[in-house]
Amino acid sequence: MVGFGASSDAHHITKPAPDGAGGARAMRLALADAKLAPERIDYINAHGTSTPAGDREESRAIASVFGAHALDKKLWVSSTKSMMGHLLGAAGAVEAAVCVKAICTRVVPPTINLEDQDPECPLDFVPNQARERRVRHTLTNSFGFGGTNVSLILADHEA
Repeated sequence: MVGFGASSDAHHITKPAPDGAGGARAMRLALADAKLAPERIDYINAHGTSTPAGDREESRAIASVFGAHALDKKLWVSSTKSMMGHLLGAAGAVEAAVCVKAICTRVVPPTINLEDQDPECPLDFVPNQARERRVRHTLTNSFGFGGTNVSLILADHEA
């Protein structure tokens, strides 16, 4: 682990802050802690609970932090909750382990069952099929009710 960021926006008991402001802040703090430019991230394991409000705001947050790197689909994003569901308190630990596995195997896991992508979520969500890619740096998001947001950055030991 090379970077950590946390924020608490307390916008609403269940809805994220507009434009994903709290999540964006956590990601920016993690990048600053890791001393990395956004373009150095190869893969994001999104919080991605498949709720319209949550996914749209997280997509907006990623787009605001990563800009053209994300919008030009150079940054790959997936939600492994699509395969295992929401593990609640264990989700962050399991998703961090998924990121380590992506670094070690050079395989980015897919977002399964993604058939009709929301046009308000214009990122590359690695739909339905895993992809091979060297992953030097990965970021994982864990966002919770009440506006709690954590982002971790993990790195290949050779990065």
